[in-house]
Amino acid sequence: MALVVAQEVPTSSSMAVPHGPAGVGQARHRMRDQLRMGGVAESVIDDAVLILSELLSNACKHGRPLGDALAGDGAVRAAWRVDGCGRLTVEVTDGGGPTRPAPATPSVTAHGGRGLNIISALSDDWGVRDDARGEVTVWVVVHDDVHAPDAGHRRHDFATRVAAPSVAAVPGFADAFDDLD
Repeated sequence: MALVVAQEVPTSSSMAVPHGPAGVGQARHRMRDQLRMGGVAESVIDDAVLILSELLSNACKHGRPLGDALAGDGAVRAAWRVDGCGRLTVEVTDGGGPTRPAPATPSVTAHGGRGLNIISALSDDWGVRDDARGEVTVWVVVHDDVHAPDAGHRRHDFATRVAAPSVAAVPGFADAFDDLD
């Protein structure tokens, strides 16, 4: 007689990631592997991995490491979970910084500043949580139900959620060409 033991697929993970670009790839691979084992759709996994990368990059660029470590020497914490209802949440915690996470309105030629706008377009919800030690956690609900039949499909309004503002909406843009006659 064979004894069959059911293994539970990990639906959550938390890991320390070096405060800098070195640990981002490790966190991305671990997340991708665990979400695949949990049966999450590839497109949802792709969104979650991109969101994790953006959050970790922002934490390293704008936040301090956890604890008393100096920048580059410490760590930030990356975590994700699929709860009992199928909600996929990603969190990154750092030691806080001089500014609060907020979406920016970068110029068309800016090299950065679009990360939280991308996160807003890909996710169902996101926010910021502070604690008494000064740690800051940015959390993102990637998808409300990864087990829903449409979990692997892009939203119909995705393109409008990430599109740049129209030229007419940029103050003073049209006026700049008045003298060219």
